[in-house]
Parts: sequence; C-alpha cells; structure tokens
Amino acid sequence: MQQRQLGAGGPMVSAIGLGCLSFGGLFGATTDDESLRCLDAAWDHGITFLDTANIYGVGRSETVVGEWLRTRKRRPVIATKASIVPGPARRIDNSAPHLRAELEGSLRRLGIDHVDLFYIHRHEAARPIEEVAETLAALVREGKIGGYGMSEVAPYTLERAHAVHPVRAIQNEYSLWTRQPELGLIQRCAALGTAFIPFSPLARGALGHTMLDPATLTPGEFRTQIPRFSAENWPRNKARIEAFRAYAADRGLSPAALALAWVLAQGHHLIPIPGTRTAAHLAHWAGASDITLSPEDQSEIARLLPIGWAFGDRYDDDQATTVERYC
Repeated sequence: MQQRQLGAGGPMVSAIGLGCLSFGGLFGATTDDESLRCLDAAWDHGITFLDTANIYGVGRSETVVGEWLRTRKRRPVIATKASIVPGPARRIDNSAPHLRAELEGSLRRLGIDHVDLFYIHRHEAARPIEEVAETLAALVREGKIGGYGMSEVAPYTLERAHAVHPVRAIQNEYSLWTRQPELGLIQRCAALGTAFIPFSPLARGALGHTMLDPATLTPGEFRTQIPRFSAENWPRNKARIEAFRAYAADRGLSPAALALAWVLAQGHHLIPIPGTRTAAHLAHWAGASDITLSPEDQSEIARLLPIGWAFGDRYDDDQATTVERYC
C-alpha cells in the first residue's frame, strides 16, 4: 500500500483509508464479529488509517474499533467526528462544551487517550468558524487531538478556519458521480497543505464490485432517500455505470478498484476512505493504490462518466440542510 501525508505536519498513512460508517449498521444489518474481521483484513492489506464518528450507530462504530485496538494491539491513525446531535430535532452543535464532551466519549469508546484527527462533522451555521477553530486549536495544544478537520464545508470556511489554526484535513463527498469539490475545494486544500479526504468515493456503493439494486435496499435505509437511487433516476445512472463496469472488466479490474484509482489520481493530497463492513468487499478495492491510469484510461473514463453525468442530487432536501453549498 502506498503512503500519503495526512496534511502538512501530519502522519504518513495508507493512501486508502477505511471508512467505518457501515460498522454502525447504516447500510444494513451487521455484527461486531464481521466488523472485526473487516478491520483485520484492512490491516493485512496495509490500511493504517481508520475513519469513524460518534454518531455512527450511536457509538457502535467507535466501540467496535476500540475493541479491535484493544484485542489486536494495532496502532493505526484514527480519525473521528462530532457535532451532529441526533433526535427528532436533529441539529448541529460546534460549541466548546459539546465538542469537548463528545471527544471524551469517543476516547472512552476507542480506549485511547488522544485521537490523531478530530473533525467537526458539520459546521453550525450560526457559530463563527473562527470560534470553532479556537476550540479545536486548544484541544491540539492540550494533546487531546493531533490535528483537526471539517466535513462538508465550503472553501471559504476552510480559509477562515485555517487563518486561526492550520486545518489538517477536509472531508467531503467526492467520487466519479459527485464532483463539486473540483470547483475550488480540492485546489484550496492543496494550496494550504490540507489533506482532502473523499468519503463515499465508490458512490454509496453504486460503483462497487456488484451492481447495486435499490429495490433490494432495506426500507428506511439511508440510500432509499437519496434521489440518485430513485425509481426515476436509477435506471439512467445504471446505464452509465454498466458501461464503466464493462471498461473496468476489459482492464482486468473491479469497478471499485478503477473508481478508487481515479480518485487517487486527482491529487497526492487525496486520501479516500471507502467504507465496507466485510472483508470480501474490501478485497475488491484494497489494491487500488497500485493501479496507474494512462492518459487513455483517463480519457475513456471521462467519456463514460463525464462531469455532471449523474441523474438526481446526492442528498434530498432534508439531508442537505447542514451541508455548506458554494456553487
């Protein structure tokens, strides 16, 4: 596995990390044993960067990662997040008392005394980001976190926070079907020495090894609310994806590996974090950092999946309320 730096002054990590959202059950039923096997497989493939959050399964993902750390005695680089307050009136809280309390809870579940990277999961719109950056900078100085990051934010928020204290990483959705970060965010991260962490680089499973069928998703599952998987939009998206899958097969690659190789090729400061809950799925893309795309590959991928090809938005209106928009 190739290595990349997690932001200026940050540690070296595997070029591909592991998103641990699925350990919380958001994308279907799972077991802790299955998640532990997935973590074992990730380590065996050279993955040294794990990404979780307090809200993933309401602490379950962090607890599973903590159990793996305790029983396997491994020392990966860990990132976690806080700010989303669940409930009927779901809200965002970036206040210092909330972030400090949630960080302490995460550390207890993980069984460690500090975390390498701590994100605000969303920016609380009414709270100046400079205030939030001061809170996070204090946690760095206290040794509670190695660095801080932000998720689903705009370039202007990165600029303002970075002026207070360097931002180690930005985590936004980015893949062959979600390209908005190309409109300034990826570039600003590169200029400031901030790592860019694409989440859902396999398009919520749409670019996975097996063709996804939205009709088989569990009722109420997160993806059933995403417009791109709707009965109206999915057939159009599927036709594009099938052509991409055929091209990957001609190259002797899984579609997941090819999609990840494309993300990695967009900049050396990109560290994608595909998620899965099974060792079998992980094996389909874990070697993507060793794939070199030729100019011909890049051109053909651009023809098959041109910018803006996806039908439907990446979130519905309720899901998008806490995401910063800049285009």
